[in-house]
Amino acid sequence: MAAPAKRRRAAGPDPTAGFVAWCEAAGVELSPKVSISRLGTVSGYGLLAAADLEPGELLFSVPRSALLSQHTCAIRALLHDAQESLQSQSGWVPLLLALLHEYTTSTSRWQPYFSLWQDFSSLDHPMFWPEEERARLLQGTGIPEAVDKDLANIQLEYSSIILPFMKSHPDIFDPELHTLELYKQLVAFVMAYSFQEPLEEEDEDEKGPNPPMMVPVADILNHVANHNASLEYAPKCLRMVTTQPISKGQEIFNTYGQMANWQLLHMYGFAEPYPGNTNDTADIQMVTVRKAALQRAKSKEQQQLVTEQWDFLCQLEMVGEEGAFVLGWDEVLTEEELSVTLKVLCMSEEEFKEYKEQDGWEDDSEEEENSSLSNAALSRLKAPCKMLLYDSVLLTLESYRSDLRAEQDLLNKEVYEKLSRREQQALHVRYGQKRILHQLLELVQ
Repeated sequence: MAAPAKRRRAAGPDPTAGFVAWCEAAGVELSPKVSISRLGTVSGYGLLAAADLEPGELLFSVPRSALLSQHTCAIRALLHDAQESLQSQSGWVPLLLALLHEYTTSTSRWQPYFSLWQDFSSLDHPMFWPEEERARLLQGTGIPEAVDKDLANIQLEYSSIILPFMKSHPDIFDPELHTLELYKQLVAFVMAYSFQEPLEEEDEDEKGPNPPMMVPVADILNHVANHNASLEYAPKCLRMVTTQPISKGQEIFNTYGQMANWQLLHMYGFAEPYPGNTNDTADIQMVTVRKAALQRAKSKEQQQLVTEQWDFLCQLEMVGEEGAFVLGWDEVLTEEELSVTLKVLCMSEEEFKEYKEQDGWEDDSEEEENSSLSNAALSRLKAPCKMLLYDSVLLTLESYRSDLRAEQDLLNKEVYEKLSRREQQALHVRYGQKRILHQLLELVQ
């Protein structure tokens, strides 16, 4: 599920009253125990408890007629007729065209909703940061590479799908108004504020994900890993319900899913300060483990063996040139891939030959018991696997521009408060990743 991240809004009159009136007219039912506010929230707009709340209480319901999607917008018939030509890698093009039209049409029924985001340039995703700043603050985190892919895809979708569609409908679209820059802002808006309805279990294997949609009111809630409300999907409406007791005056938080800090900053423009994000992760690039194995090889023959082992792992689809092993706080999330990779790269020539001939050994009961790479299991790895993993972590830490001690110095209250917002958010990402990597170093030392 995609969901909203909060941003700093442009200064000026607060449009909340007009939006609340629009909600009433659209059939949104808002509990008298909650209030939409820009004061007392972690960032931008948020939802506050106006009275004590118990678990299971309904905070609001949004009828499906109030959702903004390719199926509810003013040009829905046009989008339906052109759906074949609007297919893209992201699957977002129909919604983005709907937003391009509704956002720039003064008579759109959605204008009170858009008034909450009077200036999309206040979105502060890393895609809007200067390239130099992105590289300086986020090197090693995986975000610059993800942003480069986003920007290339945005350019491609706009030039190959959006522009031809607009040119074929000059009565509705104007490329001088509906520019690439506005399109980029709307992509960030969809990244940060849209929702995707989960598929039914029986449809998961057959269908791709549902297209994104905008859900007024629900997208006002901020996110924390330890959230106290969640969104439920019913046939006629979407309902936000409390999951924990909430005291009067407290902020109500939704969850955007189990998101690492690098994903939160990349998609939503913010990160959770340590140690709040229990879902944080760190990556070891798969090619980094290959590099570590090659560095450990003491002869050309051993290097050749590592190359053959790597090629075999590629054939097994355990590794790839752009893949990563994902480490959580308590366990390795890509446990099978990392376990098999370490085992194969640490084999002797004879063991590897036998392994290939047998299409992989049958795991004995002890190995099967330890197949989950929890922190305890990592500490029990065989010595060669520990050494290879240790070297891989050291190489990964070298990819950052600073070490853990430097990050800890920046977290000093007086120093931290002098940092820009971008510097603070990037620091949360780097610090969490390095803490996880250093924890792994201690486990396999």
